[in-house]
Amino acid sequence: MSKQPRKRASAPSQHRYPREARLNQSLRQVIAEELTAIDDEKLDLVTITSIDVDAEMNRAIVFFDSLRGEQGDAEILAALAHHRVRLQGSVARQIRSKKTPILEFRPDQVIRAAERIEKILRDNPSPAVHVEANGEA
Repeated sequence: MSKQPRKRASAPSQHRYPREARLNQSLRQVIAEELTAIDDEKLDLVTITSIDVDAEMNRAIVFFDSLRGEQGDAEILAALAHHRVRLQGSVARQIRSKKTPILEFRPDQVIRAAERIEKILRDNPSPAVHVEANGEA
């Protein structure tokens, strides 16, 4: 009786979250570290908030925020565009991947929207609702 080779059970994944999420986090770390190494005062107050890489790894949208707010966006975008090649080079050297995505920079509108909502709530506190003795407002 001939024995058929046993199929190997596939090894369980060592990672608990998808590849794209790991790649986004790695890119965020590499770019943030490189920004601290770049001697450009326009980028001093810039924080990389998140990165969104497309499934094919062709493009990576790098979301940032700054203490300068919306007034500093144009200057920051120009500085990031100027240093884009250097940042992509760092990504290519430090990320183990066949492709290096083209970096595109955008202000993080989610954080700014949250800040606007927080300011509105802080500036316009809701009137306290008083409950009468019978439990009705």
